[in-house]
Amino acid sequence: MIRSITQPKAEKEIDLLLSGSGRIFIIGCGTCVTLTRTGGEPEVRAMQEQLSGKGKLITGHLVVPVACDNLTADALDEYGHQIDQADTLLIMTCAFGVQTIARQLKKMVVPALDTLFIGKETAAGEFSEICTQCGTCIIGETGGICPVTTCHKGLVNGPCGGTDSGKCEIDRRKDCAWTMIYNRLMDLGRLDSMRRLQPPRNHLGEPTPGKMILS
Repeated sequence: MIRSITQPKAEKEIDLLLSGSGRIFIIGCGTCVTLTRTGGEPEVRAMQEQLSGKGKLITGHLVVPVACDNLTADALDEYGHQIDQADTLLIMTCAFGVQTIARQLKKMVVPALDTLFIGKETAAGEFSEICTQCGTCIIGETGGICPVTTCHKGLVNGPCGGTDSGKCEIDRRKDCAWTMIYNRLMDLGRLDSMRRLQPPRNHLGEPTPGKMILS
């Protein structure tokens, strides 16, 4: 299952962002941040205790089912009185969830987490980036293996000169992405694809902010 991977902001940064705010309502999420243990019920309660210990008044807390869903407004309505009493919402969700809640409530919002990447759980408690959503996908020519996310250097033409016995020079425990691509294409009888020189990667493949209109 694909998830937004997040990590907690430094305590000092959260303190700075909440400077001048005395009444806080905390919001977590029941999906991605619950899985990564950065914004589920235990983390929300721990944050409540932490801020209360610093003299903040916590007017309430809530873990919504899906923070990035517009239906979140229905869950927030049930806590309207407690939210109204707060001057700031501390939101322990991905950036998408923060923005969704900000659009629905006329309150100052403060993110408690940093959103790192879109990832997949590859082992218990371990998440690996699978797509940077760069807008210039070349996996049709690399056997379905993305070199932008799999290669530490993000090389679209490889391997580099540092690969050694199929391992990455940056992380010797990691298989070289381009060795994996070579082996996959060889098994498929498509090594000719690897001989095509990819043009320099377009880091602005999709204009910012991105937008798609279906006709």
